[in-house]
Amino acid sequence: MTCASLIGRNTTGATLVGDFELTGVAAGAAIALFMPRCRVRRGNIIVDFFTTKASERTQAGLDRLGALLLGAAMALLAWRTVVGGLNAWQSQSGTMMLGFPEWIVYTAMVPPLVLTAVIAFWQAALGFGPR
Repeated sequence: MTCASLIGRNTTGATLVGDFELTGVAAGAAIALFMPRCRVRRGNIIVDFFTTKASERTQAGLDRLGALLLGAAMALLAWRTVVGGLNAWQSQSGTMMLGFPEWIVYTAMVPPLVLTAVIAFWQAALGFGPR
C-alpha cells in the first residue's frame, strides 16, 4: 500500500488517502498476532553472550525466568490494551484522516497478547523440553 502510494505520488501525483494510517494499523495488529507463534517456537532474540559458559541447568533456569518475565510483560500489555480499547470505544476515537475506529485494533490485539502470556507462563512453569 505504501509503495503504491509513493509510486502514484511520484509519477502521476495521485496518492492513497490514509495509507500511512492503514499501514500503522495493520503493522500493530500483525505484530501482536504473530507473538504467540514466536513464543511457541522460542523465536525471541536471546542474548547469550554472558551465559555461553554456564551449565545447561543454569541456562534452563535463566530461560524459564525470561519466560516468566515475558509472561508478566504480556499480561500487563494485554490488561492495558483492554483499558485502551475500552477508552477508544467510549470516546469513539478514530484515525485522523480516515476516521478508522481505533477500538478495532485494540480488540484484535488483546487475544494474541493473552495467548502469548499463557504460553510464556506455561513455559516458565514446565520448561521447554529438548532444543
